[in-house]
Amino acid sequence: MGQNREHTVSSDIVTGDMISESILEEGVFRFDCSAVDREAAFPSISFTNTAYRDTPIIRHGSPAYIPFFECHFGQQTVKLELPEGTSFYGTGEVSGPLERTGRRIFTWNTDAWGYGSGTTSLYQSHPWVLAVLPNGEALGVLADTTKRCEIDLRKESTIKFTATSSYPVITFGPFASPTLVLTSLSHAIGTLFMPPKWSLGYQQCRWSYESEARVIEISKKFREKGIPCDVVWMDIDYMDGFRCFTFDKSQFPDPESMVKELHSKGYKAIWMLDPGIKQEEGYFIYDSGSESDVWVQGADGKPYVGEVWPGPCVFPDFTQSKSRSWWSHLVKDFVSNGVDGLWNDMNEPAIFKVVTKTMPDSNVHRGDPELGGLQNHPHYHNVYGLLMARSTYEGMQLADENKRPFVLTRAGFIGSQRYAATWTGDNLSNWDHLHMSVAMVLQLGLSGQPLSGPDIGGFAGNATPKLFGRWMGVGAMFPFCRGHSEKRTLDHEPWSFGEECEEVCRLALKRRYRLIPHLYTLFYLAHTKGTPVAAPTFFADPTDPSLRKIENSFLLGPVLVSASTVPEHGSDQLLHILPKGIWLSFDFEDSHPDLPALYLQGGSIVPLCLPHQHTGETKPSDDLVLLVALDEHGKAKGLLYEDDGDGYEYTRGGYLMTYYFAELESSVVTIKVTEAEGLWERPKRRVNVQLLLGKGAMVDVWGTDGDVLQIEMPSEHEITELVSASEKKIKQRIESVKRIPDAAADGPGHKGVELSATPVELKSGDWLLKVVPWIGGRIIAMTHLPSGTQWLHSRVEVDGYEEYSGSEYRSAGWSEEYTVLERGLEQAGEEESLTLQGDVGGGVMLRRTISIPRENPKVVRIESSLLAHSVGAGSGGYSRLVCLRVHPMFTLLHPTETFISFTSINGCKQEVWPEAGEQYFLGDSRPDGEWKLVDKCLGVELVNRFDVDQVCKCYIHWGTGTVNLELWSSERPVSISSPLKIRHEYELRPVA
Repeated sequence: MGQNREHTVSSDIVTGDMISESILEEGVFRFDCSAVDREAAFPSISFTNTAYRDTPIIRHGSPAYIPFFECHFGQQTVKLELPEGTSFYGTGEVSGPLERTGRRIFTWNTDAWGYGSGTTSLYQSHPWVLAVLPNGEALGVLADTTKRCEIDLRKESTIKFTATSSYPVITFGPFASPTLVLTSLSHAIGTLFMPPKWSLGYQQCRWSYESEARVIEISKKFREKGIPCDVVWMDIDYMDGFRCFTFDKSQFPDPESMVKELHSKGYKAIWMLDPGIKQEEGYFIYDSGSESDVWVQGADGKPYVGEVWPGPCVFPDFTQSKSRSWWSHLVKDFVSNGVDGLWNDMNEPAIFKVVTKTMPDSNVHRGDPELGGLQNHPHYHNVYGLLMARSTYEGMQLADENKRPFVLTRAGFIGSQRYAATWTGDNLSNWDHLHMSVAMVLQLGLSGQPLSGPDIGGFAGNATPKLFGRWMGVGAMFPFCRGHSEKRTLDHEPWSFGEECEEVCRLALKRRYRLIPHLYTLFYLAHTKGTPVAAPTFFADPTDPSLRKIENSFLLGPVLVSASTVPEHGSDQLLHILPKGIWLSFDFEDSHPDLPALYLQGGSIVPLCLPHQHTGETKPSDDLVLLVALDEHGKAKGLLYEDDGDGYEYTRGGYLMTYYFAELESSVVTIKVTEAEGLWERPKRRVNVQLLLGKGAMVDVWGTDGDVLQIEMPSEHEITELVSASEKKIKQRIESVKRIPDAAADGPGHKGVELSATPVELKSGDWLLKVVPWIGGRIIAMTHLPSGTQWLHSRVEVDGYEEYSGSEYRSAGWSEEYTVLERGLEQAGEEESLTLQGDVGGGVMLRRTISIPRENPKVVRIESSLLAHSVGAGSGGYSRLVCLRVHPMFTLLHPTETFISFTSINGCKQEVWPEAGEQYFLGDSRPDGEWKLVDKCLGVELVNRFDVDQVCKCYIHWGTGTVNLELWSSERPVSISSPLKIRHEYELRPVA
């Protein structure tokens, strides 16, 4: 146990080293602030069994790193300092870069339609950080709390958690590799449910296919066009007035017959269920739930009513076993309609027409004692989706114990992989979201959720042909592979973008189906060992720091997928960064600029199949392909796992796990089975062994699976010729393929003045301003004409006067292209003014009007707002969480003679000098509507006046010869009728 240096700083603050005890297994430690805090901690919902967390074991060694805590006014902050050069990952479902150092997020499940790279809360919460140390070892850190938790990684090599007291912190390791950390984590939080094999195929969805006829039409077209697809999804419009567990009798009059027809064509059908139950007497679900008293309660003890799709709704309290049982039996009955899988959406829980987008904190959940008992909503908010997914999963088990459930959930918590797959929510059809989708899938895998993927092509907005084809190319390699798009967008089926895009989609999905034996093996390993299916490239060599930020490639076991996520270049034009060792490229005679490059790690054998003509479905009797890449010692090994593809016979030995081995001796490569597990007999099938030589070249041999096979290794001269011929063939194919056109989807063009590379000038009275609409709409010059002083520190591409749409540094708004909506000219008798607007994503626009008022030409006035213009019906009319952040950078003409002066709302007079460093002013410490940048040497002050009711935070940041005087609005969602605004102005005047 580490030494506890707890001491009281004041009556309100307690700090010290946390106390530790060994739990679960060697290398896993629980830390608490004190013995009292240990007793006060709530039961664990993330652990499969809370006793694993609460029961000490005989100690095996001491923890390598001991967290430091600070408790203050009911908040517990935990810091863990690690060696310099440590890289951070994990943090669950998050946007932005793969490497998380420098980032901050909040675990608070949020309906985040149209999120951006700086959005700090998405649909799921994983208070978990995977730290990769400089030597390649790894440490996992879990803050085991369901409450809203800040994960702050902005300080290099330091992890900081802040949440309501009291909660334990669990560390896993350090272990020799990140994989071992994830395996240890799975012993605590459980592993992925074993997915049915059909769920590995491509899946087609839209909000919504609004009738049985349209569903059948789509399913037929996939078969006619020879594009692999195994699943069709039904979004909410199949319901009768959005009432769960019902069908619209006009559009879906006979769902059982429809599903039978889908089954006859080789499809499965998945249907959506939301938690919001229409409050309507006579609706059998509402009546049944009211009779069983299963609803979440408001502060008044009555069922809470919030508006969602059906209108006023009540919500099952999944924290109670009786509510989960009630829901599970409804699911059991619903499955009898031919339901193959279920989709839980809106389960953050999302509520319409409220700024918080969720239930009030005062709501009451009457939770089971083992979950935490009766608590207000903030305690259970983050696990509501997990508990709903659990109830849905258990209902499907009740319906048929011989089938594996398949559940997809939008909301989740660490541990929800036990019950459901997930997707990355309502993303956007743009290149940024294509690029982010790789890191998002990888982060989920690094947080215990291996079965995830994005809406391929983007959910909101219209994809271009090139974007859709490129996204399908990489998306076909993700663990979960589904195309999905929003209402009122263009059709987003693979054939909707022209013949060239259709062909790329066909090739990409056929690749996936060739790889299904390998993918299914990876899923079995994820289910049994807790390993990720898709892993970051650095997993191939955690000791190599140059690999740690790579986010356009990833590993599927020993297969490296290297994709292009930028529109300007295809994968054939990129320099593919490979880990150390032997990496041999391969394809399926399908090389294309819009498909990822594939490599196999030396020393590996990967099983493949030959897909059927239509679905690509594979069966045990199909021909088997073994792709072999020898290591530097002339050896290779690999695995193939097989079972019925559904059901639970595999748990009773009904499977076959085959271990293949290849070795080069005396110019002959021998391939054989070295070991087999399971009760299944080996199928009588042909096997094609393909030995990779490099640049796509190979030699092969056919035989019978299980027999010893041999390949004569070509001479060095023959290998050179084979490689050269293969390289030439691939080049010819790349040059001859029809490229996907870069045509844009229909949409509005620029309004008003066209953009150019010339800054727009505003000149009137005392001021000359220069504005660049093409990069962030930034003001790059603010020159006071009487004195000749230029107050902004700026280049065209950075600094100056910028505005952001989030509290993260350089969130959306600072680099987007702005359109000039209106230009007022003094020469035309108008006020000198400029109105610009930029799309900052997620249906949110940043609009700014800059003017030099005619009535007061000594002033520069700026009026800015964040506006919701199209935030999607699924958001309930509100955007993601946004913050209007005004970020001007001023030049200090005389740094040692310049300070900031203001009077606070509370009456205190302030002088802030450069040596004070960065400072925030909140509440009554804010300036009372005015602060001044004072230059004593010049005898002038730049006065910034603002509406204090619009500004919740003022921030000062001193640089080298610069200072930022920032104004921040509140942080909240916006709707059409509730924009965020900041109105302020600048004036230069003599020091009073």
